[in-house]
Amino acid sequence: MERRSVIKALLGGLVFPVVPLALEAAAKKLDRRLILIELQGANDGLNTVVPYRSEQYRKIRPNIHLKADELITLEKDLAFNSKMKEFADIYDLGELAVVLGLGYPGSNRSHFKSIALWETGGDGPSGVGHSGWLTDDIYGLEGAELLDAHGMSLDGGMGVFASSDGTWISMTSIKKFQRLQHHKMEKVETHNPALSLLLDRSNQLNSAMESISKKLGSFNDSARVRGGELGDQLELALNCISAGINSPVIKVSHGSFDTHDNQSWRHNDLLEDLSMAIFDTRKQLIKMDEWQNTLIMTYSEFGRTAYENASEGTDHGTAAPHFLIGGGVKGGFYGKQPSLNNLKDGDMIFTTDYRSFYDTILRSWFSINNNKFSEFHVPGLQKIIS
Repeated sequence: MERRSVIKALLGGLVFPVVPLALEAAAKKLDRRLILIELQGANDGLNTVVPYRSEQYRKIRPNIHLKADELITLEKDLAFNSKMKEFADIYDLGELAVVLGLGYPGSNRSHFKSIALWETGGDGPSGVGHSGWLTDDIYGLEGAELLDAHGMSLDGGMGVFASSDGTWISMTSIKKFQRLQHHKMEKVETHNPALSLLLDRSNQLNSAMESISKKLGSFNDSARVRGGELGDQLELALNCISAGINSPVIKVSHGSFDTHDNQSWRHNDLLEDLSMAIFDTRKQLIKMDEWQNTLIMTYSEFGRTAYENASEGTDHGTAAPHFLIGGGVKGGFYGKQPSLNNLKDGDMIFTTDYRSFYDTILRSWFSINNNKFSEFHVPGLQKIIS
């Protein structure tokens, strides 16, 4: 037995092993796909979805508040940053939902700690969870063993897929993946439980890699997506979908949104790339007849401070809005915009626990009613997804 080959396969960055908590999964919707977009570094929600009629908004942001010609007005006295033109077009089509004021109790302002909380479903008092927020429920779906992968990271980040069973693959280049050599391992008998688990995981990973590589041999490389590095990652996602790779979760990232200084131009460029990339991805998925069964979700470790700082930027904050986009989305605003007249330590107070956002996706998109976040269920959010 080539133990070195086994360990190398598991530690080579291709997979992050994972085990479910044996949660019950209801109706099984393996035909549906979720694309996660991490807004790395913490997006400034206040200059993304703007309370443009608020005098307090202009008062606490004298230099970086958005002016009338920098806005696309919507409803509820809110507006998009004008760099989000394509976002506004999708919103007008009724396929983009804005969930306001997302956050959690005991907010942590450390990038590393807070993103770990978001990706595992934790909070300040309870700490980081033991597994990714959706890994247990996705792996528990009936028929999940037939998938090519239970989830794929196209940016190298595997925190959201932390667990100890299932096939969760990191893939940043189709060409690199196609060049991988796969060797079937001979069956080895062992009475060592830990070694047996290692061998099972290695064989499972090898089988998944072989299936994916074979499918990638005939993918249609015609998709073009604007938006810089985010566009490149979403092109890779589209190519995987075109190749027929069956994975219910695909993860990409965009940023950094850590705008401590000179925020205005940096933030505008990032939002413009995000808007264009999602618009072009939608267009390609419609051509592929995959838009109705695809849901795109943004997330980030926290929002940013309501007050601007002395460097015309913003610092680590708390609440922020996030987006759900898809052919099955009922667009509009959901939740409540945090008040700028009731701040705590210069930060907005969250109005929607982000875990109710997760419950909505697991419950309404994947039809897993008895999911990890059922206790945070908010009936109003369920209306987002048809």
